[in-house]
Amino acid sequence: MTQNTTTKPLDNLNIFSLKGVQMKTFHITWLTFFFCFFAWFGMAPLMKIAREQLHLTKDQVGNIQIASVSATIIARLLIGRLIDKFGPKLIYTWLLVLCAIPVLLIGTSHTYTSFLLFRLAIGVIGASFVITQFHTSIMFASNIKGTANATAGGFGNAGGGAANLFMPLIASGITALGFCTTEDSWRYAMIFPGVMLLICAFLYHRYTLDSPQGDFKDLKDESIKSTKNTFLIAAKDYRTWILTIAYAACFGVEITVDNFAPIFFTDSFGATIAIAGMVAGIFGWINIFARPLGGIVADKIGKTWGFDGKTLLLALLLLVEGVGLIWFAKSGNIGMAIFMMFVFGLSLKMANGATYSLVPFINPLAVGSVAGIVGAGGNIGAMLIAFMFKAKASHASKNVIENGLNVQKDLIDYTSAFTLLGFIILGIGVAVFIFRTVMAQKTSQIEDLVLTPGK
Repeated sequence: MTQNTTTKPLDNLNIFSLKGVQMKTFHITWLTFFFCFFAWFGMAPLMKIAREQLHLTKDQVGNIQIASVSATIIARLLIGRLIDKFGPKLIYTWLLVLCAIPVLLIGTSHTYTSFLLFRLAIGVIGASFVITQFHTSIMFASNIKGTANATAGGFGNAGGGAANLFMPLIASGITALGFCTTEDSWRYAMIFPGVMLLICAFLYHRYTLDSPQGDFKDLKDESIKSTKNTFLIAAKDYRTWILTIAYAACFGVEITVDNFAPIFFTDSFGATIAIAGMVAGIFGWINIFARPLGGIVADKIGKTWGFDGKTLLLALLLLVEGVGLIWFAKSGNIGMAIFMMFVFGLSLKMANGATYSLVPFINPLAVGSVAGIVGAGGNIGAMLIAFMFKAKASHASKNVIENGLNVQKDLIDYTSAFTLLGFIILGIGVAVFIFRTVMAQKTSQIEDLVLTPGK
């Protein structure tokens, strides 16, 4: 079918095309989200350097990791309502400009308190995900929404893996060029993602539209924009909260691994910062194909089995993720840990895509608010998991040689925390499996949208 380049949502996704506002918006959206994720987790692979220079304790590092995801909760809840009312272009532009400020300035931190506050402010950039999912939902027809959402989300989420891989290289390059010492390299390295956010703000405002029909300020059609309180509409629907819990069980775990994996591999297996960043980067790079795969499979299942089939897929992916996490926790060496991280990461990221293949069909008039609440669930999950890690992880130690002396170093044993987390995910997978039929019964009118392209 020839692509419609005027006012209708596209019913196919050609990722190699830039034809029409729909595809231009798709590519700018995922690229912008990529750099948002890059900036959000840019400090993760550099935390070892910052921790040593700022003399941070394990509790302080834990608090910083919690702060990095907690601000996103409120931001995602708020941003969903704002884009329903004002449109994604304006809100995304302002979000990028405002969040570039703490990213650029975190390098000025010299105390735990200032570092914590900057990390908290940077966490707001995580709300970019809600805008990304809204914008792809409105640009593509019903039969392809899951694929479009998952592909844009997957490509963008890969920014976390890119940050783990490239930020240590950027820091090393700055040091090698003589701009700073190794101890200060993290400060200068964070300038790069801050500048990229400002560039993306320009691109987004200049080259996208709110919808295929144009910007919200020029539209009168309330089927595209809504003047109602969409947050209340979304919050009153129990299906929103089931998907919120499910997203906490997949994306919440993803954020946890993005934050903790680099320092976990350095502390537990003695890996260097560069090696730990590369290993942890594997988990992030899975997003390039795994999340889109989840959306593609969900759309194909939806054409035959509708909402119930998509929900069953989500439940099965969560069950596989839970088993994989438990196995990961029991890994006794870095090779097995990497392999199991890939296994549970694959199912986890497919579950992310499957979740957001369902989001646009909860209520067509409140897509932004549903996306915001469900997206906030991912960060609530990450925050609760971080608290659980602080409470459950037992302290261990090992002797290392520093400056010719035998020194005892404190470590954290993540086995108990990851094992408990795996069983919790299994429980959530079972709950989604039980509730899937009830959810589908309320969605009989939505299934027509799933099965009818462009409706």
